[in-house]
Amino acid sequence: MIKKLFILFKLGRKLARSDILNVVSKFKKPPLAIKVLFQILSFSFSNKQKINFNNTEGERLSKSLQSMGTTFIKLGQFLVTRPDIIGEELAKQLEGLQDRLPAFPLSEAKIIIKKDLGEETFNSIIDLSEPVAAASIAQVHKAKINDNGTIKDVAIKILRPDIKKNFNEEIDALMLFAFFVESFVKKTKRLKLIEVVFLLKEITNLEMDLRFEAAAANEYAENTKNDAGFRVPVIYWNFTSENVMTLDWVDGVSIRETKDLQKRNIDTKRIASDIIQHFLRHAVRDGFFHADMHQGNIFIDNNGQIVPIDFGIMGRLDSLSKRFLAEILFGFIQRDYKKVAEVHLVAGLVPKDVPVDDLAQALRSIGEPIFGQSVKDISGGKLLKQLFDVTEKFNMQTQPQLLMLQKTMVVVEGVARKLNPNTNIWETSKPVLESWLRETKDPINTLSEGLKSTTEVIKRLPDFPEIMDKANQALTFLASGQIPQNSNSYTALNEKKSEMITFRNQSIVGLLLLVIFGLLVF
Repeated sequence: MIKKLFILFKLGRKLARSDILNVVSKFKKPPLAIKVLFQILSFSFSNKQKINFNNTEGERLSKSLQSMGTTFIKLGQFLVTRPDIIGEELAKQLEGLQDRLPAFPLSEAKIIIKKDLGEETFNSIIDLSEPVAAASIAQVHKAKINDNGTIKDVAIKILRPDIKKNFNEEIDALMLFAFFVESFVKKTKRLKLIEVVFLLKEITNLEMDLRFEAAAANEYAENTKNDAGFRVPVIYWNFTSENVMTLDWVDGVSIRETKDLQKRNIDTKRIASDIIQHFLRHAVRDGFFHADMHQGNIFIDNNGQIVPIDFGIMGRLDSLSKRFLAEILFGFIQRDYKKVAEVHLVAGLVPKDVPVDDLAQALRSIGEPIFGQSVKDISGGKLLKQLFDVTEKFNMQTQPQLLMLQKTMVVVEGVARKLNPNTNIWETSKPVLESWLRETKDPINTLSEGLKSTTEVIKRLPDFPEIMDKANQALTFLASGQIPQNSNSYTALNEKKSEMITFRNQSIVGLLLLVIFGLLVF
């Protein structure tokens, strides 16, 4: 615990000497005690870092977090998904946070590869380049490998040295800080700060096992191998381990480079529609979708195909959720609110005693205003958010996997709109949903017949069942923003809390003994 306090002090110094308090004050007024604490922690005889006030608050906040390393970058990215804690406006400012850090040397990368893959495999890697991209957890190198007699260009992703140890030490220190805040500021208990930090720890530790990401990419590739215009890079398992992942090199252009795409005569309007359709197809057909489809993670290769990268965060839907999703979206497109209400009732998502007409009327209050909007303002993701808000009043059960899908849908639609501002979400979604509903033959009936066997068997590699189980559990937690009481993570969280309570009690007893000793001696 003493070590955690020392790490917490160092983190506090980083925070206090940054520009974070000034920026956050524009959106939320911090307590006087926090201001005083930051003043004390920031004291130094050396010059403070210069602040560029020409940048926007969001840019300054993002740069401050980025300058403090992995833990704060991940914390910032996580808080974007928790506007209930930091507010909508501050969450929006954090959306521009870039996951970038200086690269570590090639010599260290070689040591990691050799240690993880063995000397023989390491020696078979040809032309390992300097880092071509570096993020907070890992960096990427270009290389060539001999794959059964064929020389292939590959990307080799390597975890940063000691990243697991450093991150977990810092996040445990932040959890201790969250415990102090909750103990002394009772109003913060409702925010469940300890759970928030613990959840971040769970999710990020998954990202730091590259076998999980490789397994996810492998399953995603298998599901989509027949999807025209869409390609997932191949994983090379002989060159993959916990700290190293090897996959096809992507020769192409990031979709954020709109002008470069246009120079190559790539139809950005078509790409915009395809991105939405592929995303929906993977969700309703496969029940397995890329849950981090921002601009930096989507490329267009030299054949005009969409190529996603970075498979650390994937979403999964069971049979019930897939049918529910397709029915409600198509129901809204058709403006058939009674059918959408019936889906909720048949699936048991709302209590049986809810009047179907009352629920249909509430759904109409969401759907009808949408059809009065211009095409560029219609969003399926925002529709789902409103749906969850309204159906909560009818005691709808929380659907964490659908929450994750809703959040991802907002990102995907945003990406499409940057390529084509006039993308019509409804017209683009309709053929995918119609096709799937035709294939399932009246989902309303099959829904009620198949409720007893709705959970799909997860496709997984035989060597990694425990990793995949834990991954799906943690991603469910991420979507819902809470840790279920019947999970192993909940038990681990309670153990952490007990450890901190014991430390607090021992500290109080120690302080009292010190005071008593002082009174007796002096």
